[in-house]
Amino acid sequence: MMLHIPEVLTPVQLADIRAKLTAADWVDGKATVGAQGARVKKNRQLPELSPVGMVLGKSILQALLKNPLFISAALPMRYMPPLFNRYEGGEHYGFHIDGSVRAIPGSNLSLRTDLSCTLFLTEPEEYEGGELIVADTYGEHEVKLPAGDLILYPASSVHKVEPVTRGARISSFFWVQSMVADDGKRRLLFELDQNIQKLRARLGDCEETISLTGHYHNLLRLWAQV
Repeated sequence: MMLHIPEVLTPVQLADIRAKLTAADWVDGKATVGAQGARVKKNRQLPELSPVGMVLGKSILQALLKNPLFISAALPMRYMPPLFNRYEGGEHYGFHIDGSVRAIPGSNLSLRTDLSCTLFLTEPEEYEGGELIVADTYGEHEVKLPAGDLILYPASSVHKVEPVTRGARISSFFWVQSMVADDGKRRLLFELDQNIQKLRARLGDCEETISLTGHYHNLLRLWAQV
């Protein structure tokens, strides 16, 4: 399931993050990928343990934890601290797939990468190219979102970033380990939850909405790994 989550960041939060990134020191993006990714990756990133990046990453996670659409879709259990990348002057990232397990920097924990997240920090008109292309059984999906919006998609997807031919594309990216590892089960739970919310808005807490909420939680109890 791919999901566009709008307005994760407020304009004030976005301006603050962009101002801090302007003065940041960027390094070769190959530092955070394996051998396959290194062959097709050409961009720059903040170092994993960059003090600026760690502070900004915490602010992004705090915003996401307040976003009911993200929580409903991701059912998050563990997060990779958000990283930051920059593409310009023809930089790109060819087709690749994210590693299935990643060590969490600064800890002795690991994370299963169920979901990939890209949070756009520059407006589409600020750069040319730079589209995120996600390939799945239904074809290729092109993503280029307004600044402050996030795309959530299965980390098992093959994906790439097209060359940026004008301006600079700046984003935050990270991974989520979900309480429900299976993407199909997460989709069912998400759709059920969204319909319950719509029914509750129309009907209130009636017998039917309470029963459906019970079914939702019983399925989550059955499938969750916590």
